[in-house]
Amino acid sequence: MDQDFKNTLEIMAKDVEDDLLSCFEKPFDAPDIIVSAMKYSLFAGGKRIRPVIMRKTCELFGGDIEDVRALSCAIEMIHTYSLIHDDLPAMDDDDLRRGQPSNHKVYGEDIAILAGDALLNYAMETALVGLQNLSPQQKNNGIQALKILMQAAGVDGMIGGQVGDVLAEEDSEMNAEKLKYIHSHKTGAILTASLLCGAVMADTDSNSLKWIRQYGEAIGTAFQIVDDILDVTSNTQVLGKPAGSDLEEHKTTMVSLYGLKSAQEKVEEYHSVAIQALSNLSIDTSFYVQMANFVCNRVY
Repeated sequence: MDQDFKNTLEIMAKDVEDDLLSCFEKPFDAPDIIVSAMKYSLFAGGKRIRPVIMRKTCELFGGDIEDVRALSCAIEMIHTYSLIHDDLPAMDDDDLRRGQPSNHKVYGEDIAILAGDALLNYAMETALVGLQNLSPQQKNNGIQALKILMQAAGVDGMIGGQVGDVLAEEDSEMNAEKLKYIHSHKTGAILTASLLCGAVMADTDSNSLKWIRQYGEAIGTAFQIVDDILDVTSNTQVLGKPAGSDLEEHKTTMVSLYGLKSAQEKVEEYHSVAIQALSNLSIDTSFYVQMANFVCNRVY
């Protein structure tokens, strides 16, 4: 990983972390256990890729990072809630997340479900509070960005992809098209939304939005394929979650469907699509090139 890119990620991730901590400074009118469960997963050491991408995109397109602070915290809360629910026995049934016991292993399934629900709702509350402080023009952009985010997190995005993933376990006619739908929705939708939200808050033109969307969809899909590859090639200590769980749970992945080599070739194909999309933008795209390299080269 390029050192300048690594430094940027670390500095911006720390900034996101500080903002997330500030979201929990207020008192909550709820039992302590639910707030504890929310914080347990939210502050479990994630790289904050999605909020960092949103903030950096806003900056690169000439916007003000201050305008996306709240929205970027919201996207991290949504991402975290999805991980809590993914780990549940009824879903992926994983006991580890980021090297620590999954939320339901610490707090029980009932509190884990509610902690995920709470983070999703608090994400919306956080985003809306942030909108209150914007100028009239930026409020309009903020509403558009929030719509993009919630659609990406909902039935047309992440939820749809997760349902497809669940159904795939019993689908004897699974194919590349169905798998692409799962990847682009379950993982790609939220990552793409982080780019689009940042660009919208910078009042970016529609043509640039088209190419940044194409870039996001490519690296988002590649991200999930890389996860599938690492489940086979890596180990639990490195991953921070159980390796080999896809095989154990009989999940259909690019690897199980077409083999490891084909899956790696598909990652390279999506990497090329992402880089080609960037060539149509008139801004400095070096951050995005490094991000594509980071996402796709995790397999090596």
